[in-house]
Amino acid sequence: MIKNILTITLNPTVDKSCAVDNIKPEKKLRCTAPKYEPGGGGINVSRGLSRLGIKSTALFLSGGRTGELLEKLLDEEGVTTSPVNVAAETRENFIVVDKSHNEQYRFGMPGDTVSEEEITALTNKINSYSPFPEIVIISGSLPKGIDAAYMRTLVKSLKAKGAKVIADTSGDALTEVLKEGVFLLKPNLGELSLLTGREELDNESADEAAKQLIDEGKAEIVVVSLGPQGAYLVSKDECIHVPAPSVKKLSTVGAGDSMVAGMVSVLANGGNHVQMARMGVACGSAATMSTGTGLFTKENAERLYKWLSK
Repeated sequence: MIKNILTITLNPTVDKSCAVDNIKPEKKLRCTAPKYEPGGGGINVSRGLSRLGIKSTALFLSGGRTGELLEKLLDEEGVTTSPVNVAAETRENFIVVDKSHNEQYRFGMPGDTVSEEEITALTNKINSYSPFPEIVIISGSLPKGIDAAYMRTLVKSLKAKGAKVIADTSGDALTEVLKEGVFLLKPNLGELSLLTGREELDNESADEAAKQLIDEGKAEIVVVSLGPQGAYLVSKDECIHVPAPSVKKLSTVGAGDSMVAGMVSVLANGGNHVQMARMGVACGSAATMSTGTGLFTKENAERLYKWLSK
């Protein structure tokens, strides 16, 4: 059993969400009481792992009063935190649900620039862990001040220390990460198309494209998220398709992070690839049953996993 897991979130948020009866322009809209929740890729993975009874340490950049609130919210959820203090205020996201159409509007606020000194402090913090984490999940976007090339350097350092690196990012950061290769990669169809140079990928051709990344040494395992169609888990010798269960969708926020948490929970407990794929899809689907950025409940995830295992 793997007990030492680290998540890295370089551009965390506090998600502030509310609901209105109907969104109309130039009208004063009466909102429900705001709800504050931790946000950011790696942070959400740690939150999901905590709900599944798996301990992890969440490393993230934290600044100002919003950073203090983020740390407090994570502490309330029982997540072990390892913040790197920065001068910039931690950013916020604003999420509004239009109840009349069950539609969600998401507004992402920009963060300030991270300094060279703060990047050095971040690197030193990562290198200071002893014993070093066995699994490291890098998830989310990059803040201003940290360029994509840093990600390649980071992955190279993590692998040199023996960590299995799981990457769930996008754009130039993802391109740089794959120059070193990772243990597990979780792209969607659009990202997979860009990475492989294959146009108009569909569910039928996704497994071949994923195999291409493995053959090129960019990942040992590729899990392709297919949304309502479930996911493919592709390794050197396997191609596993898990369909998504039919559920009442309330929100897609955090579904991808929940999927990663589900897979890592099985990996940490020594499970096989079929179990990983099923638990990933179960947690991702369960997350869509929750409002706001509430991720999933353990009860829903376990119920869906049992259904997928029949």
